[in-house]
This record gives sequence, C-alpha cells and structure tokens, in this order.
Amino acid sequence: MSVLSTTLSRVKPSPTMTMTAIAQDLKAQGRDIIGLSAGEPDFDTPQNIKDAGIRAITEGKTRYTAVDGIPELKQAICAKFKRDNDLTYTVDQISVASGGKQVLYNAFMATLNAGDEVIIPAPYWVSYPDMVLLGGGAPVVVETSMDNGFKITAEQLENAITPKTKWFLFNSPSNPSGAGYTWDELKALTDVLMRHPHVYVMTDDMYEHLVFDDFEFCTPAQVEPELYDRTLTVNGVSKAYAMTGWRIGYAGGPEEIIKGMRKVQSQSTSNPCTISQWAAVEALNGTQDYIDPNKALFQKRRDLVVAMLNDADGITCPTPEGAFYVYPDISACIGKTSAGGKTITNDEDFAIALLEETGVAVVFGAAFGLSPNFRVSYATSESELTDACTRIQTFCAGLK
Repeated sequence: MSVLSTTLSRVKPSPTMTMTAIAQDLKAQGRDIIGLSAGEPDFDTPQNIKDAGIRAITEGKTRYTAVDGIPELKQAICAKFKRDNDLTYTVDQISVASGGKQVLYNAFMATLNAGDEVIIPAPYWVSYPDMVLLGGGAPVVVETSMDNGFKITAEQLENAITPKTKWFLFNSPSNPSGAGYTWDELKALTDVLMRHPHVYVMTDDMYEHLVFDDFEFCTPAQVEPELYDRTLTVNGVSKAYAMTGWRIGYAGGPEEIIKGMRKVQSQSTSNPCTISQWAAVEALNGTQDYIDPNKALFQKRRDLVVAMLNDADGITCPTPEGAFYVYPDISACIGKTSAGGKTITNDEDFAIALLEETGVAVVFGAAFGLSPNFRVSYATSESELTDACTRIQTFCAGLK
C-alpha cells in the first residue's frame, strides 16, 4: 500500500515545469536549446525595487510579519486597486501570499466543499483545475475556440452554471492565449453572473499591465460594481515588475474570504518573505516609468513571433491582446510525420518532436485544456525568438 495520499492521484505535475525541466536536462547534455516554455520576463528587476530589498536587509527587516502581509504593503495594494482599477478596499480585505499561485490555492482551500463546481474557460493556466481538485471541488471546463478569440461567451457561461457552481475563474489577459476581454465582452459575462447570486468570481489579473495596441484592461468588479461583494480580485508583482523569484501575490475581496485564506496560510507557509514584501511596497508605490517601455518591447516581440509562426506550414497564430504568450493552432500538422520519423498524432507529440529535433522547447496545448495547439512564451530576446521561429518553420516544412 502506498504511503501517499489518494488526493495526489487526482492531480498531475505542472506540464510547463516538466517541459522546462526536460529542456534544461538536454541543455546540460550540451544540446543547443531555446526555451520558450517558461512564463518569465527576461529582464532584471528594476533597480529601485532591488534597492528596497537590500535596504530591508540592512535595516533588519528580516523577521516574521503578520501572516498575510505587512500593513505598509496592504496599504500600497489598496492604493494600487484604487489607482488602477477604481476599486476601494480596506487593509482587512487584502491578502498577501508567496505568489499569485498561493493566493489562488488559499482561496480554493478556504471556500470549496466536496462537489462544489468551479467554471474554468479553456485554454486555462495549467494549475487551475488541479488546485480545484486538491480543494475537493470539481472543475467544469468550458472550451473556447480560436474563432471567438479564445474567449468564453455569455451563452457558454450561462449554460455552465448549475446550483453547485461556487466560482467562475476568470483570467484576462490569458495565460496561455494572451486573450484579453474588452469592457463590453466582460459586461456580457457579468450580466450573466448578476442573474446567479450564488456564484462568486475569482479573477486572475496577473498580466494587467501587459496589454498591447489600443486594448484597455478592465476587471469584473470594476465593470459591474454590484459584483464587488462576491469577487476576489487576484494580482501580483511577478510579471509587470519582473519579480517572479521574489514570490509576492495578493488579492482584494470579501473580508470573510480573506479571513479564511489567512487561516489556511497560517497553517502552511505563514508570512511571505519579509524582504520581498518591502520590495513589493516600492514596486507598487514607486515609479511606474519602466512599465510602458517594457510593454512596448513585449509588443514588438509579439509581432515578430506572430508573423514568423504564421509563415510556418500548418500553423495559424492569432494576435493576442496581452500577456507574453501566443497560442497557435496546429490542426494542419496532425497526422503528419516529422523529418526525424515522429508521427504527430497530437500536440504533445508535436512539442516533443520539436524539442528533440530542433531544440526548441514549447508547451503542448493539452496541458492547457485545448488542443491541438502549443504555447510560446516570447519573454526572451528577439535574436532567440527569431532563431526559434526559424527552427519551427524548418520543422513544419519537414512534416510529410
């Protein structure tokens, strides 16, 4: 009999981390590998934020803090929500954790009972369904399509809601598709939610500041203020401020849910890293001048990748509104055989053959709940992206 919990049989390891680990192993063997699987900005944390972290160390701010964040950071988060989203929260409505992933996990652990349903549009971030399963809930996956921009429609949402629905989990701009919902598109969804007062909204806004062209970001409780009391607005400093390793995520929401999340965190990690919290205070309160230049850089990379992938045989790549991912369709590649003799029966075969034969690491679409696709993270240099996309073009040209 296994010593492991039966709960683990319901979940799987993160496929993005798995593909990254395979790529790193091949690189360690001397292979020329270009990793496009990890969602991490390739530029450094801004100097003012690093200085704030160093200052926290030299000033001795290295001890335990309140379980879910120092007052100064909670106040900075309240100011951010008001400044950027026109949402008013008090410090008692704020939770800070070791990354956005822990915030989401805490929320599910604090609220889900056996059989509670969570509506998740696909493609989705790989951890969403598994966190729901760990909490004893049931993921209800609603597939979108490239034809509707990888966005769930009001009709689909309406049809997915049942008396057992606890949460609608919403992510815009999306990981993995980069799809962003306009105000009108989001209003159509919130109109549905207003008809179902038992459904709460968990919105993952991690890519809020990474939107392109004329797209304007909005969040559910901003679009429909009457949803305020049943919306958990989740965000963090990882992407916009290049602070992935600092591990600070946060949420604003109903005080009852925040208290529950605090209880969960008190019995798991306790407080987030103290030094990182002080750095996050500076990130939110300090200059925001580097966000627009970084966004422009990402947009240039997006345009490069979209153009080159659309020039590859058998690939159709839509132009996303935000984040730093594209999610191309490879329907025309399925059933073919690679130059290395690999039969492409699904998008996982495609990703593995691509990695083995060209050294380009991507994540297959099945990991995100929608196939046949793959995800490219363009959070790397233009030269590497050009090289990687050229290899992908060559690989696709060799499919017979």
